[in-house]
Amino acid sequence: MIKCIEVSDLKVGMYIHDLNCDWMSHPFLLKRFLVSDESAIHKIADSGIHQVYIDTRKGLDVAHAPTVGEVKHKLEQEIIELASHEVPVERRVEAAAEFGRAQLIHNEANLIVRSILQDVRLGKQVELEMVEPSIEKMTSSILRNGGALLSLCRIKDKDDYTFQHSVSVGALMVSFCNAMNMSREVIHHAGIGGMLHDIGKMKVPDSILNKPGKLTEQEFAVMKCHVVESKQILLATKGISDTAVKVAAQHHERHDGSGYPEGLKGEQISQLGQMAAIVDVYDALTSDRCYHKGMAPTDALRKIFEWSKFHFNPVLVQAFMRCIGIYPIGTLVRLESGRLGVVIEQNDNNLVSPKVKVFFSSKSNTYIPPEIVDLSRGMGAGGGDKIISHESPAKWRLDPLRFL
Repeated sequence: MIKCIEVSDLKVGMYIHDLNCDWMSHPFLLKRFLVSDESAIHKIADSGIHQVYIDTRKGLDVAHAPTVGEVKHKLEQEIIELASHEVPVERRVEAAAEFGRAQLIHNEANLIVRSILQDVRLGKQVELEMVEPSIEKMTSSILRNGGALLSLCRIKDKDDYTFQHSVSVGALMVSFCNAMNMSREVIHHAGIGGMLHDIGKMKVPDSILNKPGKLTEQEFAVMKCHVVESKQILLATKGISDTAVKVAAQHHERHDGSGYPEGLKGEQISQLGQMAAIVDVYDALTSDRCYHKGMAPTDALRKIFEWSKFHFNPVLVQAFMRCIGIYPIGTLVRLESGRLGVVIEQNDNNLVSPKVKVFFSSKSNTYIPPEIVDLSRGMGAGGGDKIISHESPAKWRLDPLRFL
């Protein structure tokens, strides 16, 4: 049985099933292992980890600890309660009308970021003039409908992860700032900071940056230096704003002080730095890498919500969830009727009842004529169905994004 326990309850002889944090927050080579001595417990605590999941079939138990199912159910109920009373960001056009423009903007941004990061690797300075027009186009697209561009940002090639992750964080920062009703100027500079937040990784050796597996402690220490490198590169960039620098310099700081490079805590971290931390982890969790499979967006949001007790600002996490939706556009979901569909739009009055385009029957395992279902509408009004789970496209061998 998998249970969630406090690190203070961890004992030698317990089997760690999940360290319950993003991979850049711990130095362990393995994510599952038997706790064989006290030093491992101290190492976990020193990494800023507060709760872990243990496997009681492979090690000692904690009788009073909740099971993973109980924790998941409680979190999902809390999320649904929050989502049912919040209003998502206003959109000017439907996602379907924005996809064409968003695709062009996304492709162009990837080319620009690739070029900039390659120049930095060659020792050249960042030319801000290359980035700014791309951020402006992103902002305009997101103001029309954020879901279109953000759904495209989830499509990544694991071999080009560093470039594509940078574009995604830039777009997510623009969308997040817009949802927080920040000024167009702040949105612009935060987007630049997001797009260039990992620029310091170009100073990390390829053998570490692209290693197809977990880093050793020494490699982990080198990788963590990319934040300081990013800050130094941006400070040397002509025309860069303090806002953009803070986004890059603070995206690995954590609300409880367990982050790096400065170990800032709470309000010592700028609001945009706190927002960047959430955005960076969300995109990393939902991305495929050579050593792990990306989570579904809904699962990633649940983990970030769980971690907001310690690592992230809870108010900002809730705002981020409202920004992208509990079931972001492009999410494959299964309805109570047995139909599978892709989320095509959020509903203004209820984030847990989006508009879905159904196209597949899980009961007959066959495609069905595509139909748009508004889950917020009652029985007899084209609604009456509801989401019972989100699904893995790989499990069903489906590409839901082609139905958007």
